[in-house]
Amino acid sequence: MIQGTGSHVGKSLLVAALARAYAARGLAVRPFKPQNMSNNAAVAAGGEIGRAQALQARAAGVPASVHMNPVLLKPQSDRTAQVVVQGQVAGAARAAEYRDWKPRLMPRVLESFAALESEADLMLVEGAGSPAEVNLRDNDIANMGFAETARVPVVLVGDVDRGGVIASLVGTWELMNPAERALIKGYVINRFRGDPALFDGAVETITARTGLPCLGIVPYAEAATRLPSEDSVALDSHAFTNQRGGATRPVRVVVPRLPRIANFDDLDPLSLEPAVELIVVPQGQPLPGDADLIVLPGSKATRADLAVLVTEGWDIDIRAHHRRSGTIVGLCAGFQMLGAAVADPAGLEGTPGVTPGLGLLDVTTEIRPAKRLVETRGFDLATGQAVAGYEMHMGVTRGAGLDRPMLEISGLGTGARSADGRVMGCYLHGLFAADGYRAAFLARLRAGTGTVLAYEASVERALDELASTVAGALDLDRLLAIAEAR
Repeated sequence: MIQGTGSHVGKSLLVAALARAYAARGLAVRPFKPQNMSNNAAVAAGGEIGRAQALQARAAGVPASVHMNPVLLKPQSDRTAQVVVQGQVAGAARAAEYRDWKPRLMPRVLESFAALESEADLMLVEGAGSPAEVNLRDNDIANMGFAETARVPVVLVGDVDRGGVIASLVGTWELMNPAERALIKGYVINRFRGDPALFDGAVETITARTGLPCLGIVPYAEAATRLPSEDSVALDSHAFTNQRGGATRPVRVVVPRLPRIANFDDLDPLSLEPAVELIVVPQGQPLPGDADLIVLPGSKATRADLAVLVTEGWDIDIRAHHRRSGTIVGLCAGFQMLGAAVADPAGLEGTPGVTPGLGLLDVTTEIRPAKRLVETRGFDLATGQAVAGYEMHMGVTRGAGLDRPMLEISGLGTGARSADGRVMGCYLHGLFAADGYRAAFLARLRAGTGTVLAYEASVERALDELASTVAGALDLDRLLAIAEAR
């Protein structure tokens, strides 16, 4: 089990890299994360799991399964999250209420673990956050609570790039009880830049304080930046202040950073295109007036994020962009926001009510309990190019705007397009991952714009490169021996 000294220390990608490396050795590898908290999710055989576990399954060369992430928490507000159990929505809970859920969730977690273990040579388990959060230790299912119950050996990971890695590792050790310490077999230093020999003194200090061996120092890997991320901190690299200049201005794609932004890996293919500049605009900043395209992304709380969009004045910026003949694409919740109204009569995503939309598409949406989770493929009606991805939404959209569909899926029109063709929306996540569609779409935005990115192939190359980096830094035989000694 890979546990970290905190969030964002690289646990997810380390598991993905190890999955690819061990799978290359011919082992049947299965990734597993008992509990995840993320609004970036993927469809797995009719259910949903965290995006990171879907990537780890891809790295292992196996189909994604709902058992790989049996408990997924999707924040809807600062205090409430939707609870997904073995791929299906089980309800919503406030933070205090969720503590009462955990004892009855552990059997489901162990059930999923056993289902995967029965078909695996090696299980790679990812922790969540930090095991040193002692206030969350009672009935823990995410870190040491799971490790103790399932008797899984643990490797601690610290991120040197964030600073304070010595204190993080030693402090984590100090806050653990003897039973927890007995399961920890060593530690890994992640994202090291420069000569690892410079860290020798730190290794001596950490080992002297904890008695734990250092199992390796993993260098900073550029390949990690080319892989889908589960944490919204990844969007910081496309901040409003990072606009590129130059004689040949790239296609400028602008995205408002909504508080409950979800499935933002939809943006990855655009961000990796050399001809595209992706600008994610934080609250407090206007949307740039020179955008070529505005993308409204997914959201876990459509009406709440729509209200923020209006409060920020982004609705004014979007309408002005449209008047200037700009193009607008709404994905999932963004599609809903482009309509006349979004209704949530049962209060499934917050307070019951109706919120006016941007009115740029002649549709309305009602949030309903049944959640559509399906992988699908079809083609874009404007360009004729093939598209593929998945749908993940609780909204039902109706209206005359659907008579001008954006896509054709399974022989049926879906989504909507405005009469002038410059505003469009659909429920298909992964739309821009299709190389042919993305190339044709960008060429329609600006004549002569080329695309050189083969997106899916680039993900495979990045996984291979990351696996090679990690395998070169860690002793895979030693780690496998730790796992086998369970």
